[in-house]
Amino acid sequence: MTTATLEPRAGRRCHNGLNSLHATLYFSPDLGTEMAAIGITHPRAVNFAVRAAAMGPVGAGTVTAAFYNYKYELVARHVPAVWSAAAPQDVLAARARAVDATLRRLLGDAVVASAEMAEAAGLALRATEACSRSARPLYAAHADLPVPGEPHLAYFHAATLLREHRGDGHLAVLMSAGLDGLEAVVTHTATGKGMAPKWVFGSRGWSQEEWDAAAGRLRERGLLDAAGELTERGIALRAEIEAETDRLDRAPYEHLGAEGVARLTELGRAFAGAALAAGAFPADLIGKR
Repeated sequence: MTTATLEPRAGRRCHNGLNSLHATLYFSPDLGTEMAAIGITHPRAVNFAVRAAAMGPVGAGTVTAAFYNYKYELVARHVPAVWSAAAPQDVLAARARAVDATLRRLLGDAVVASAEMAEAAGLALRATEACSRSARPLYAAHADLPVPGEPHLAYFHAATLLREHRGDGHLAVLMSAGLDGLEAVVTHTATGKGMAPKWVFGSRGWSQEEWDAAAGRLRERGLLDAAGELTERGIALRAEIEAETDRLDRAPYEHLGAEGVARLTELGRAFAGAALAAGAFPADLIGKR
């Protein structure tokens, strides 16, 4: 397959399906159960530990930098203290157990053991062969972890690599666009595809006052209107951000080839759709209000 046959947004569509299944972990009761068993119970501490553990016992500054849209003061309440409750390697083991339980609960044992799952794992892992560690700290940290032997865990591992690879590149684009972490969230929410503000406040640590201040800065730049909607300039900027993110994330999908990308997209959407139908996400997670 030549690279010319890969449609410009093919990688983004493929990533969306993979990322949707990956994101189920952060809303899974199985994750809370496994983390509580190793002494980590606060939801924010769970989130920071699970996503940062691959980097080792890092501090609040590193987590804030790598995650980008969390308020430093929130992170500092839990990091590095969380590593006193459980070492990173214990967190990674608990995460693996939670992934196994979550996928079995949402998809069923038959899907977990299916030929389609094994095929998806193989395709996703092949795509990761072309990922780059350069300037991608979260991807690079996860890329140093061993590939699990069971296909459903290998699929989740590959989805994590592809998610963090795209995510690290996306953060570079946001910085280039002059959007700080909260401004990036405000503009994403304004597209109607991002988290509702109440979820941002609860999970990222920002207040309504800080949200309003960020919106004010965006209005001054002509990116938001008085009603908090994206202006034409704001819509164009978000489109440019996604297009540039696509460009920086193109290599894995070019490596997989158009046929492989199409098949992985098909499989990934099917898994993600089944998880969504099983109630993997809160009903009010996405929205402008």
